[in-house]
Amino acid sequence: MASLTEQQRDFLKNPYVGVVTTLRADGSAHNTVVWVDVDADGVSFNTAHGRCKPRNLARDPRVALTVVDPADPYKWVSVSGRATLTDEGAEDQIDNLAQKYIGQFPYPWRKPDERRVSVRIAPEKIDASGLD
Repeated sequence: MASLTEQQRDFLKNPYVGVVTTLRADGSAHNTVVWVDVDADGVSFNTAHGRCKPRNLARDPRVALTVVDPADPYKWVSVSGRATLTDEGAEDQIDNLAQKYIGQFPYPWRKPDERRVSVRIAPEKIDASGLD
């Protein structure tokens, strides 16, 4: 298992969106923009049950995430590995991500019947550029 360096972790603390790739049932790539969370244990993102990402990951946990500095497209971090999904702490996580990305707390677009899920990536490979 790969680990984020301090520079990679610091980079991911910025409010830069990521693009996550999961695999559809037919094996084709499904890419979506996500808000990215990083902590001492690694990288994660948040989504909601009923969406494609959790369904795809429940069937095939392989996942890739790339985060690019919007001011410098040659500065980026990419993490690929296997995902684990948990509901525990997911509601708090989306509130904290809303604060990070849009300066609002709590998350303003929560739907009454929506159940959030946190997706943690166990990194198998980490690539980065421009962080020196």
